[in-house]
Amino acid sequence: MDPVRRWLTMFILCFSGGIIFMLPFLREVYYIPMQEALGYDNTQMGILMSVFGTFSLIAYFPGGWIADRYSPRKLMTFSLLTTGLGGIWLSTYPSYEINIAIHAFWGANISLLFWSAMIKATRNWASADEQGRAFGILESGRGLSEVGSSSLLLMLFAWLGSDNYALSAVINGFAAINIGLAILAWIFLDDTVAENAVAKNAVAKNAVANKEENSSHAVGFAEVLEVLKMPGVWLISLVVLTAYSAYWGTFYFAAYSSDVFMLSVVAGASVGVGKMWLKPIAALAAGFLGDAFGISKTVLGFLMVTTLCFFVFALLPGGSQNLIPMLVVVGISSLSVFALRGIYFALLEEGGIKPALTGTAAGVVSAVGFTPDIYMPLLGGVLLDQYPGETGYQYIYLAIAGMCLIGCISAYLIVRSSSVITPNLRRN
Repeated sequence: MDPVRRWLTMFILCFSGGIIFMLPFLREVYYIPMQEALGYDNTQMGILMSVFGTFSLIAYFPGGWIADRYSPRKLMTFSLLTTGLGGIWLSTYPSYEINIAIHAFWGANISLLFWSAMIKATRNWASADEQGRAFGILESGRGLSEVGSSSLLLMLFAWLGSDNYALSAVINGFAAINIGLAILAWIFLDDTVAENAVAKNAVAKNAVANKEENSSHAVGFAEVLEVLKMPGVWLISLVVLTAYSAYWGTFYFAAYSSDVFMLSVVAGASVGVGKMWLKPIAALAAGFLGDAFGISKTVLGFLMVTTLCFFVFALLPGGSQNLIPMLVVVGISSLSVFALRGIYFALLEEGGIKPALTGTAAGVVSAVGFTPDIYMPLLGGVLLDQYPGETGYQYIYLAIAGMCLIGCISAYLIVRSSSVITPNLRRN
């Protein structure tokens, strides 16, 4: 692949990987406006996202298997297109039942067709010793796409009056971007089930290697069992699960700022968008740090920082007098969480996962690691309805801090084992 097409591929992976999630996770910035437009309480909002999470969980594993058999071009194009069409329907403010159906479709569609295809395409994009920067670039680019689109559409939201019509315009804006990216993916992505760059070069030189690549397309039951028996897969899954729980904690920053620290709805939404500007910096830096010091050690360090930050949130009193300390901890925790998001899938290399099984392994890790999509919105909704205001948020953040402690233990075990696993993988 020539350099221009190679970087164009990464551009599409980055921007589609960020934009496709903006519709189902609209609540990250527009939680209170969504409640007002749709008439939902916190529990109903939680149920909506738990439906998305449940269907995502069901679809992650078969999505990994599909990614090892079909090209990212077809999978990602269809997923982006249909996600955008679902957004157009949501902008009409349909009934609660229809809204649940839309979120169920988004969960199945994105996880089955898009996610593992994106992960595999990213791993294939770089060599074995550049996995950290590849996934760091991916997450940094995803962050740029999220914050760029969110900032523009937040300005549109404020300009249109911050009312129900304005929110509908924002939803349609995200839908249109998804559809545009689907067109770009269809035009520019390769229509092949590619392996990593090393395998591609070998194929060009050696007919035997070509035969091996073709056979790698057929990932069967034996290979699935092989993945399920790998301890590294389950440790990585726990790291992703706990880090992703912390990521869910950042979704409440906008509402937290308004409910507990007395900011206006637009100012609170600005906190939600403002933290997104940290994602490109954190993810890119984490990728290079991971390649320099080791992915697992870097993940462990950021998990420790994240745990400490959420303990601080659990103890920090509300009120405008503590607004500055809150914003400082929001900044530090966001940097740490986004850094983790940037590199935790790069643990696949240190976890002993063969490149040919990347899609299947990513499906298993995602199925376990992204279960917070099911329980975190329900946990948050129930706690905020049972303990309105400051107390509810403190309980949420205390629970997240406890989960991150488990992630620290898992990351430490990966650190201990990676010095043995990675050399063996490279010899194989």
